[in-house]
Amino acid sequence: MTLSQIVAIIIFAAMFVVLIIGKVQRYIAALIGAALTIVVVFLILMHSPQSVVTAFNLSQIFQLHFWLPGHTSVESSGVNWQTIFFIGGMMVMVEGLAQVGFFRWICLLLAKMVHYKVIPIFVAFLLLAGFLSMFIDSITVMLFLATVTIELGRLLKFDPVPVIIAEIAAANTGGSATMAGDPPNVIIGTGMGYNFTDFIVNTGPLAWVGMIILIIFFFIVFRKKLTAANQNKTASAISTYPQPREAIGDRRLFIIETAILGIVVVLLVTHAQTGLSFALIGAIATVLTVLVAGRRTTQVLKRVDWRTLVFFFGLFLCVSGLEITGTLTAIANYIGNISRGNEILVMTIILWSSAILSSIVDNIPFAATMVPIIKNLAVVGGFSPTTLSWALALGTDIGGNGTPIGASANVVATAIAEKEGYPIGWGKFCKYAYPGMLLVIGVIQILMMIRYF
Repeated sequence: MTLSQIVAIIIFAAMFVVLIIGKVQRYIAALIGAALTIVVVFLILMHSPQSVVTAFNLSQIFQLHFWLPGHTSVESSGVNWQTIFFIGGMMVMVEGLAQVGFFRWICLLLAKMVHYKVIPIFVAFLLLAGFLSMFIDSITVMLFLATVTIELGRLLKFDPVPVIIAEIAAANTGGSATMAGDPPNVIIGTGMGYNFTDFIVNTGPLAWVGMIILIIFFFIVFRKKLTAANQNKTASAISTYPQPREAIGDRRLFIIETAILGIVVVLLVTHAQTGLSFALIGAIATVLTVLVAGRRTTQVLKRVDWRTLVFFFGLFLCVSGLEITGTLTAIANYIGNISRGNEILVMTIILWSSAILSSIVDNIPFAATMVPIIKNLAVVGGFSPTTLSWALALGTDIGGNGTPIGASANVVATAIAEKEGYPIGWGKFCKYAYPGMLLVIGVIQILMMIRYF
């Protein structure tokens, strides 16, 4: 190995360790790692200013092909601006929806439809978490779902912790069904040139089989607690519960923001036919939301998690250090050699390593690291990049269910629960979530072998 490769690995590994420890905000760790990669690896060791230009990849933004690629994929090295623009646009749209009460309204509407009974609420909220996460970042889904679950738990006298644990698993699993569902899928889709339909057809059915398994699993595990709280409510009692209409402040804005969500979903589903890029769809979501917000624009933009976008930027630069120095090619060669050309073995390695590692480290940097490795595996080993991509997507997304830090949605939901007086420790979370994760990954392994080999 060259000195530049060794240093690039050390920088990336150090950043990963800092992310796991969690003492420093992750965007700061990513920016420091990016700065060290640029200065030490590219400029001092490689003497290559061109590598810096390649890593930043700014020229791509100013090309028409970046926004309107037609029916060809947007290939790039370095910073994945498609991912950053799309996730940023979705964040802006989601903040617009939150301000008009969309998420609280849909949760209360479901609770009312099942007459505020605990077991039906449990099943309905898991299905809602999975469905919404197909189109909206699971972080946002859990941000509001956890809050409403705690509110209903206090009202209906049931422990919200089991429900929140199951909702987290449902959100991450549902997010694996589409390209827009979870950040790792956006990274995989934009990096490998897949579209929304590709994910729906391939990961979608497997994800929803996993969803059904999870619902059954968590119902069996939590049935005693849920049954104890599942008492019939009188009509007079139900009348005192919060009503869906209470979540809506301005009905006109609510309708408009909901329509924007519908437009963006249609654009996502049809982007393979229209030729619009994910970056352009994100930009459209931002423009429509800002136009509707008017004087509320500043308030909406302030609530966007800009630090997460900065984290993505720094992360991509760190990964580019591994990519440009040839480290990821070497890793791909190693995996190809130990598999001895057995594609089932390679798929199994990627699926299970993705699941296990994503349960203990943030699945976003893991996915960003693995995408170029899969590309290289396809070249050096002659393996199908599509099968390996689906294994990576399902492994990283569903593997994140295993621990409280496995995915960003887990961190957000457990933080909300703790703040509201319902702490979810590692022991309690892993006791229920990890077996469920292993069960689903095992079933997906079998289904992938049946479908693709």
